[in-house]
Amino acid sequence: MNVRSLKLIRDVIINSGKWTSIEIAQDSVYLEFKDVELGTPKHDEEFSLTVRFAEDSFFTAFYNNIWDIDFLSKYDYKNQLLSEEVYFEVKDIKFIDFEYLNTFFYNFKREKTVSSRDDFDIHNIRNDFFLLVETKEIAFVAGGNYMDFFTPSERLDDASLRELSNQWMLYFLNYHMKRNLIKDPMCENHPLMHTKK
Repeated sequence: MNVRSLKLIRDVIINSGKWTSIEIAQDSVYLEFKDVELGTPKHDEEFSLTVRFAEDSFFTAFYNNIWDIDFLSKYDYKNQLLSEEVYFEVKDIKFIDFEYLNTFFYNFKREKTVSSRDDFDIHNIRNDFFLLVETKEIAFVAGGNYMDFFTPSERLDDASLRELSNQWMLYFLNYHMKRNLIKDPMCENHPLMHTKK
């Protein structure tokens, strides 16, 4: 994906996105985000986006309270497997930003890394791609030499990402023109509705 698409990924997650699951399978890391602004809602379907990192993948959590990363205690080191549901509201998200990564070292007292490489060093990332996410409780960095994005129904590229983002914006505008009887918290609490004058 190009730089504009990565910025769009940030934009569609940041307003109401939640990080809801992590899966590690040998040399792949899967992160799922829900309540992302992509597509038009269908009955009983959640908006979600999965990011996959592969080849020399890693996951590093930064934390102050060990209980906030309890999900990592279930990692099976022998088989390199983990599949856990989590729930963290996303404060910020960035891609390949070393300056932002440095803030994690100052804002959090501890770190824990899971990597397929024995010599991985979070202070010297050599992967082609990495994602940085900050929540109220923890921050994390995940990366690898390959990065893919998926919705429940398709693998995203630059064009499909733009199309889904446009669909959600049209849904948002129509929702507020009609003021539906069924309330959508993503639309009701969107920052565009609370702009400062």
